[in-house]
Amino acid sequence: MSSQNDSLRQDIMRRAQGAVSLNIAYIGIANGLFAAVDQLTHASVPELAQAAGMNSGYVDRWCDAAYAFEFLEEIEPGVFRLSEMGRAFIPDGPGTLMPFAVQSVLAAHMAERAAGLMRTGERPGESVLAERETILPWFGPMLEYQFGPLLDKQVLEQVPVFRDVDSRGGLAVDLGCGNGWYLRRLARRYPNLRGIGMDGFEENVNQATRLAETEGFGDRLKFAVGDLNRFHIEEPVDLIAMNRALHHVWDQKENVFRILREHLKPGGAAVIWEPNWPANRGDLRSPERRAMAFQNLTEHVQGNHFLRPEEIAEQFRAVGLKPEVYFVADGRDAVVTGTLTD
Repeated sequence: MSSQNDSLRQDIMRRAQGAVSLNIAYIGIANGLFAAVDQLTHASVPELAQAAGMNSGYVDRWCDAAYAFEFLEEIEPGVFRLSEMGRAFIPDGPGTLMPFAVQSVLAAHMAERAAGLMRTGERPGESVLAERETILPWFGPMLEYQFGPLLDKQVLEQVPVFRDVDSRGGLAVDLGCGNGWYLRRLARRYPNLRGIGMDGFEENVNQATRLAETEGFGDRLKFAVGDLNRFHIEEPVDLIAMNRALHHVWDQKENVFRILREHLKPGGAAVIWEPNWPANRGDLRSPERRAMAFQNLTEHVQGNHFLRPEEIAEQFRAVGLKPEVYFVADGRDAVVTGTLTD
């Protein structure tokens, strides 16, 4: 028994060190420290603190921790440069590992909230995402770098409705747009497509507007703060997208699907992208789905739960839209389209 306990202890210690490592990375991401070291090539603590606009005492301690976990290399006493691991966490670097660090801190916050709320049954909603001031600004970038490549490589290749919208110079609407990553990627690929994004967080809308203008899409993409349940636009829409957002409003699904149906023009489609919640609980044991099981617990805090594709398809049928289901990410995600064929 002692040998088994020792083995379990060592396993838990490895997992705990991994979590601590991601927490250190998160501090470096949120405060621009990785980016500042990269820009300076190498830096002392005072130089890094000045470049990042941070307190020198905190930066000194962070450098110790980042060095200990091999994000930094010391090239001479008190002077640091990024290691290969540290460079991988530069937020806008190719293939950045930034989402893992943001997810780690967000998960800890949500776990603490779930632990407390489990006693009362309270489910405060999406407002919990804004309870930590450093997390919300990174929520959109986290989703962009996590799911943007999947959109480009699988979703846009498998789902034909995007090409149809582009061919007629149509309008795409993204409800729950975050930092606008979805519409910006559509605009890059489809030059005739126009877009409108709406989100409930002003921070996300400000990011989306700024990034669209930076990429030269300011004339094609517009963003606004708004409530999905009160969404209205006079122009008939070719495509309405909801990316990992429908489960947030599933308890209001009758109104949501009515809104989708009423705003589509003939031949237009709603495109719903959601995690594919498995019918078999045993599937949650697979390494690829374990995180989904934890996230579904945190979704309960927000008043939500993950959906199965057939639930979404059935709701499309209920409002007269023809559903099609496409599986991506080795079946972990599902894209369900509902087309107005009349």
